[in-house]
Amino acid sequence: MTKRVFLIVLDSFGAGELPDAADFGDSGSHTLRSCFLQKEFDVPNLTKLGLFNIDGVGVGTPAAAPLAAFGKAAERSKGKDTTTGHWEIAGLVSEQPMPTYPDGFPPEVIEAFEEATGRRALCNRPYSGTAVIRDYGRQHVETGDLIVYTSADSVFQIAAHEDVVPVEQLYDYCRTARRILQGKHAVGRVIARPFTGDWPYTRTPRRHDFSLAPPGDTMLDALQGAGLDVIGVGKIYDIFAGKGLRAPMPTSGNADGMAKTDAVAETDFHGLCFVNLVDFDMLYGHRNDAPGYAAALTAFDRWLGGFLPKLRQSDVLIITADHGCDPLTESTDHSREYIPLLVYGKGVKPVNLGVRASFADIGKTVCDLFGARNTLAGTSFLGEIGGKA
Repeated sequence: MTKRVFLIVLDSFGAGELPDAADFGDSGSHTLRSCFLQKEFDVPNLTKLGLFNIDGVGVGTPAAAPLAAFGKAAERSKGKDTTTGHWEIAGLVSEQPMPTYPDGFPPEVIEAFEEATGRRALCNRPYSGTAVIRDYGRQHVETGDLIVYTSADSVFQIAAHEDVVPVEQLYDYCRTARRILQGKHAVGRVIARPFTGDWPYTRTPRRHDFSLAPPGDTMLDALQGAGLDVIGVGKIYDIFAGKGLRAPMPTSGNADGMAKTDAVAETDFHGLCFVNLVDFDMLYGHRNDAPGYAAALTAFDRWLGGFLPKLRQSDVLIITADHGCDPLTESTDHSREYIPLLVYGKGVKPVNLGVRASFADIGKTVCDLFGARNTLAGTSFLGEIGGKA
């Protein structure tokens, strides 16, 4: 029986546009293809597992005998952001899109926020995170006003210089915004974006997400209810507002996330280690840095080569994503794409899992691997990989 599952999300590593991509302004998006085209891209371990055997990826040379079960999954949720993607992976489909603000937040939100914090809000429109501190940072430092901005995602972001607004105070302002942003304005995440130094300023790694709590049970609740360990590495704890998780294990980036995953693998936990590697999205996808994205995938692949031998006889490794963020399109926002699916373990049959109808098939399968009772969305593929529910 499976004792440990490692579920690793390569944040934003999409595998090609979904049929409804045009509805989201994402026609032609293909994050994997864009990275493959870069000279920095070298992923022999992902290739051996079966990354290029996935139906329709259209690039790369398929492995003659892939080591993992391989496929891709479509998103049923009405969105393309981190929260809806991870929630759906965990078996919770978001039928209604979370609110977005292409023209900025309405007066009732901004006025309530300014009154509660005692500080004025600057910007209040969609903006790049690095550009917004370049353009509004000096005014913020001079006045103490908070930089409030959004993106194409359902987010309310607050940027502040650490010398002007101490980080813990910034977190308190985010908690205040989280309380305000409920009902029709219930954005997926309120995000603290501290920065430091002199103009043009530098963002620090002390970002923190204050997520909306999942409105129903997820894979994490099912596993926790079955008495299993549920470990979240990276921003997993934030994405689920701590629901169904043991304790936060924040990371400062991909390298730290991989190191912490190695450390968890050395322990005798019984349950799920759910990992998010954020740099692909935050540092490269959103900044349209295709060479950087490709190099980060190469670094992950090098790490993967050392991690695979650490897996025990009954362990299962699942590698996937939560949405796309194609670094070669004009957009700097997430893209509506399939997510890749690689499932590896000594007892896993290396079969073609085809095109899954929902990310939720992952969470359903993880629960079945442990025999955890659940009512999650999705269709388990446990039988296809050689297990029994």
